[in-house]
Amino acid sequence: MRLTHVVDAYLAKQRSLGARFESAEVLLRRFCRAMGNRDIGEVTPEAVAEFLQGKGSLSATWMLRYRVLSGLYRFAISRGYAASSPLPTSFPKLLPQQTPYVYSTEELRRLLDATSILEVGHRPHVPAMYRTLLLLLYGSGMRIGEALRLVLQDVDLTDQVITVRDTKFFKTRLVPIGPKLNQELVEYVERRRRLPLPRGQESPLFTTRGSRPWHYVRVISWFQHVRRAAGISCPVGEPRPPRLHDIRHTAAVHRVIAWYRSGQEVQRLLPQLATYLGHIDIRSTQRYLQMTPDLLQAASERFALYAMEADHEG
Repeated sequence: MRLTHVVDAYLAKQRSLGARFESAEVLLRRFCRAMGNRDIGEVTPEAVAEFLQGKGSLSATWMLRYRVLSGLYRFAISRGYAASSPLPTSFPKLLPQQTPYVYSTEELRRLLDATSILEVGHRPHVPAMYRTLLLLLYGSGMRIGEALRLVLQDVDLTDQVITVRDTKFFKTRLVPIGPKLNQELVEYVERRRRLPLPRGQESPLFTTRGSRPWHYVRVISWFQHVRRAAGISCPVGEPRPPRLHDIRHTAAVHRVIAWYRSGQEVQRLLPQLATYLGHIDIRSTQRYLQMTPDLLQAASERFALYAMEADHEG
């Protein structure tokens, strides 16, 4: 059976189970092209190993590709489309999972200023649009994919709330936003409406000149140009540079620091933060709260104040 036909059947099965599987489809289509769309039984271990490695240095992408292909071949073998799997039986030594990076307020300002670098070789609207995307990610704590899937009707500028549809866990949630971010979006949407709106209010919020939504891979690539222009490099002891996704970590940490400094009951508010970020439980949120110097200081100050109050009461 042709590899493309097996992939089509596998994708149909996954979607019948409710999986979105968009990123996996992109990878599987790329796998088909790399293999030359031969019969699935003709795919060799050597060709698979080359695909898993890719052109760059060994990274966590290897494991991502491996997991997707493992699912494909389990499906193919169970249906009798393939007799065995050509995937390797041993794993290479990969770099440890990247430590989330928390940007300082000054670094965030530099990132916003550095979006001007995108003027080179891009459409005139791209730098301002990318700047708005960064502000939205920080001000709302949204995932990158969630922001890129937004359409105009999802942004309620009157009630200052964004509707996030089809999230990571196939749910819809409402994300209230502050007045500063809302004003930024008011000005942005006004500019956005000067570009084509072929689908009216269902047109993408972040769009190309051809009215297509921005692609995730392109947005990630642009960030590396912006990050370098902002002078933000690898932290000490970390072989990889900070990511666009780390803005979500930063938003969570900065919110908790603000709560500590304003005397809020942080433990009581953490479940609300988890809901706001779209997490299914508080454990996912706790992973975001890296013990940065600012967070450690805020927590220590809060504990010191508690201790002093206890001494006075005694």
